[in-house]
Amino acid sequence: MSDKKTSKPEYIKKKRETLIGVDSKRPEARKGMGGPRGVVTEKPHNFGESWKKMIAYIRPQMAAFIIAMTCAVIGTIISLIGPKQIQRITDLITQGITTSIDLDAVTSSCVFLMILYGISWLMNFTQHFIMATVAPSISRRMRTDITNKTNRLPLRYFDSTPFGDILSRITNDIDTIERTLNLSIAQFITSIALFIGSALMMFITNYIMAFTAVIASIIGFILMSVIMKKSQIHFNRQQRHLGAINGHVEEIYAGHNIVKAYNYEKESREEFDRINRHLRDSVFKSTSLSGVMQPLMTFIGNLGFVAVFIVGALLVKNDMITYGVIIEFTIYVRLFTQPLQQLAQSFSNMQSTAAAAERVFEYLGEEELSDESDKTGRLDTVKGDVRFEHVHFGYNPDKVIINDFSVDIKAGQKVAIVGPTGAGKTTIVNLLMRFYEINSGRIYIDGVPIDSLTRENVHELFCMVLQDTWLFEGTVRENLVYSKENVSDEQLERACRAVGIHHFIHTLPHGYDTVLDDKSSLSAGQKQQLTIARAMIENAPLLILDEATSSVDTRTERIIQRAMDGLTEGRTSFVIAHRLSTIKNSDLILVLKDGDIIASGTHDELLREGGFYAELYNSQFEQSA
Repeated sequence: MSDKKTSKPEYIKKKRETLIGVDSKRPEARKGMGGPRGVVTEKPHNFGESWKKMIAYIRPQMAAFIIAMTCAVIGTIISLIGPKQIQRITDLITQGITTSIDLDAVTSSCVFLMILYGISWLMNFTQHFIMATVAPSISRRMRTDITNKTNRLPLRYFDSTPFGDILSRITNDIDTIERTLNLSIAQFITSIALFIGSALMMFITNYIMAFTAVIASIIGFILMSVIMKKSQIHFNRQQRHLGAINGHVEEIYAGHNIVKAYNYEKESREEFDRINRHLRDSVFKSTSLSGVMQPLMTFIGNLGFVAVFIVGALLVKNDMITYGVIIEFTIYVRLFTQPLQQLAQSFSNMQSTAAAAERVFEYLGEEELSDESDKTGRLDTVKGDVRFEHVHFGYNPDKVIINDFSVDIKAGQKVAIVGPTGAGKTTIVNLLMRFYEINSGRIYIDGVPIDSLTRENVHELFCMVLQDTWLFEGTVRENLVYSKENVSDEQLERACRAVGIHHFIHTLPHGYDTVLDDKSSLSAGQKQQLTIARAMIENAPLLILDEATSSVDTRTERIIQRAMDGLTEGRTSFVIAHRLSTIKNSDLILVLKDGDIIASGTHDELLREGGFYAELYNSQFEQSA
């Protein structure tokens, strides 16, 4: 027996591999395919392709970008005229040392220089103002697109993707993109303009010294391109490991009570440390490689200064240039080497942004739910007949869960679905709500196939209470009303009285206007009562109760059961319950096992027949006794 068990260390190892580990030699890693939930798979990273998508995405703001970049280039070009004026001032002072300095000429040159630098500052300020306005606008649109995309993605996507990874794309990745658009793009364009402009001015001033400075810079560019290619790999890994660690943290904090109850703190900390080490290694390698570029460019720039001074000294000695030319050229060399450092920093930021953009556009490019804009069918008045006709379904194509499921349900019937765990009870409800599309067969409501209706219309026909309660941060009233409009206070109170929660709400500080948040001390049963009251207020023609009373005590269950009896009266309702005592009054009980209906009928009929349902019911009765 022991050889079939999974030891604790082996389980932890597998869990860690699921959360973070990827061996680049694995087939799915080489192909860039998505692995199990939380796996950080290696995907092809293309710097140019990511930026092509970014440029296409920001096209609506392209005019503002062009204006901002034009201002940046104009400001840079104007600043390149300054050294010429400084050369003129230097030569005027040098010539006037032996005679007299022409102060009027020096003053006029200084005033002109101040005007030039003032215009340059104005252009740069305009560029920064435009980008500070446009970049947040783009990030807001990107987050809106991701939110809209989330509403169009099938549930199967969220079954295989950690929520923390999705949140990381919305927060960390988009923040990285916004930061780069706001700062690095303008710096990149300005640096290129400054680099080309200063190189041109150097050649115009003195081609001998210009060649000296350029040769030193070419070495820097070659080294920078090699480093950039290496570091891009680690920038992509950094963003993906960041998504993995967010997924792990979200999972642990969401299940904090379970972690405590099972003394899993040590193991979860080890998992976190392991993921964090992967993230740290990626960050260290990416920042180390990209960090080499700036000091390298600084060294090459200083090397260029030394070379220029040596060559300049020789040219002055031979009366080929004046001292003013050396001063002018020194400034141009500084302007020439300065963008090399800025380009190195900009490239680092743009690499990180390319990795972030790849993840964002990967999400935006996920396969969506089928387009239903061409569907004109709609059910507004529903009688309540429901028919499943030879339905087959599997969450994975190679593993069918529902096998040839067929049943005809009349309007107003209360239908209970029972069976062991994994029999397909909740799956049937998911298919009925069109949360998933069936592989084959048809489902009808009042004789109309539900795949001919829009999903929104299908959802409007149902009110639903799940086993897992969900309340958002807002007032009690807002949680009860949710998306329903024109709900009166009398309707709210009537629903809350029916489920036995009205008195408790009045004990809250502000009654129905009390804000529910993480600090609200609501029990699981009270949350369930609120969600049931929400379904009663929705008052849709079809009702789904999936273990709706699983979190309440016996006394509250009886109160809710009476409310449910009133709620289900006159409408078709589907009840999933493990407590078989709660579904004895159902008009039809469907017994599921391995995706098939193995028995159906009323409670009394199924008990008389014996079989699986009778065994299940009697076992619960014996346990309660």
